[in-house]
Amino acid sequence: VQLQASGGGSVQAGGSLRLSCKSRGINFKIHQMAWYRQAPGKERDLVASITSAGATDTIDSVKGRFTISRDNVRNTLFLQMDNLRPEDTAVYYCNTFWRGSPYWGQGTLVTVSS
Repeated sequence: VQLQASGGGSVQAGGSLRLSCKSRGINFKIHQMAWYRQAPGKERDLVASITSAGATDTIDSVKGRFTISRDNVRNTLFLQMDNLRPEDTAVYYCNTFWRGSPYWGQGTLVTVSS
């Protein structure tokens, strides 16, 4: 199983980024997928999730700003992040479970300056 995240970068507050996570080695369309983030010195926390049917959920602090989506033809997970804030600065990881074990992408750094 491979999850390859990309799309991070440095932006000013109010800016936008779109993260992508390309998956290989799994039947992507049947898997629930998620984005997590880990800020410096903090634990890794769930940001957003999407079921195989396309139902989504996001944490309250990003509601209305972040949108999770998936493309089952390209086996790719996305996170559209708008109106970014300095507190969104973190390494973002894509995640899924396969045969009961969690799998993580390598992480992509998002830095938001005020």
